[in-house]
Amino acid sequence: MLKGINPLLNADVLYALRAMGHGDRLVVCDTNFPADSIARQTAFGELLRIDNVSTAKAVEAILSVLPLDTFVDDAAMRMEIVGQPQEVPPVQREVQAVIDRAEGRSWPLVGVERHAFYEKAKTAYCVIATGERRFYGCFIFSKGVIAPDGE
Repeated sequence: MLKGINPLLNADVLYALRAMGHGDRLVVCDTNFPADSIARQTAFGELLRIDNVSTAKAVEAILSVLPLDTFVDDAAMRMEIVGQPQEVPPVQREVQAVIDRAEGRSWPLVGVERHAFYEKAKTAYCVIATGERRFYGCFIFSKGVIAPDGE
């Protein structure tokens, strides 16, 4: 255990989050996402896991240490529901609330069509699978920067 670090952030996840640079993207996904096959195509090259928790809990842990990228409009993306791209299911509303709390302001999720989401996911730095069983619990986040002290 480490002080001040969410216990859901295991050593492998912490390593990947620390290794990411500004603008690198990470995928946080549900149990139905083709996580392993997509993770093999990412820069990290292997699947990471935060098991037995919802996507919202995993995102809360991740955003406790990872800043979102303020230089892009799509630093937080969600997979759109097939045939209903404007609908936002409960799992995505929960993650939206987590993002807003972590960033201290409203930070809208950008919808991405399912197959386009898969293609974006392949170019991510890493994929983190959760225990989320609800459909469309899949998100992509871009890492931002932490300013020097006093700025």
